[in-house]
Amino acid sequence: MRQIIGLGGGGFSMEPENPLLDLYVLQQSRKATPSICFLPTASGDAENYINRFYNAFNQHNCKPSHLSLFKPPTRDLEDFILSKDIIYVGGGNTKNLLILWQEWGLNQMLKKAWDQGVVLAGISAGSICWFEEGVTDSYGDELEPIEALGFLKGSHCPHYDAELERRPAYHRLIETTQIKPGIAADDGVAIHFVEQDIAKIVSSRPNAKAYQVLLENTVVERELQTEFLGS
Repeated sequence: MRQIIGLGGGGFSMEPENPLLDLYVLQQSRKATPSICFLPTASGDAENYINRFYNAFNQHNCKPSHLSLFKPPTRDLEDFILSKDIIYVGGGNTKNLLILWQEWGLNQMLKKAWDQGVVLAGISAGSICWFEEGVTDSYGDELEPIEALGFLKGSHCPHYDAELERRPAYHRLIETTQIKPGIAADDGVAIHFVEQDIAKIVSSRPNAKAYQVLLENTVVERELQTEFLGS
């Protein structure tokens, strides 16, 4: 079973006191103590980001590790990746992430991992990367379309409720056919795909939502059923 979990925002880096989304990701491996590997490529392997990952996941029942492309842990990166139960991709610059992954051959390694049942997850850039296209600020202040890996069909826009320009920019890009229709996610929302289908949408915040954004003469936004993981 091939699984991808895309976080529009939230998780350990944005909600350190609210582990609901991270725990949900861990549960999808179906293992008692899953091995989870953090890919901080989009942040330039920022040391502080890596430390926050370990601080968060050392509190859970799992075996955390990380893969730095600036200080590789091994020559055989494919074996390293395929030995994990979960790959968790951090946020940052989507463009740089895609370029570095392409140069190192990680695109093919991650596709192989996905095909073999390794759970792929990520936040922001780490969520955009799995789709055909996304909305990114990688090039500067302007929000622009970017081509990504294409494991999932359509486009993706994270931080839908958190950044003032995200929603209008996504609508404009779809309306002008600069980007394909797709899925938008508020901060605090995780979209869980099994194969190409949405299996579940969960949130760490009571009012956070995900939306299908379509082009039907004009842009149409449809709220998707979202399950709040709290009580």
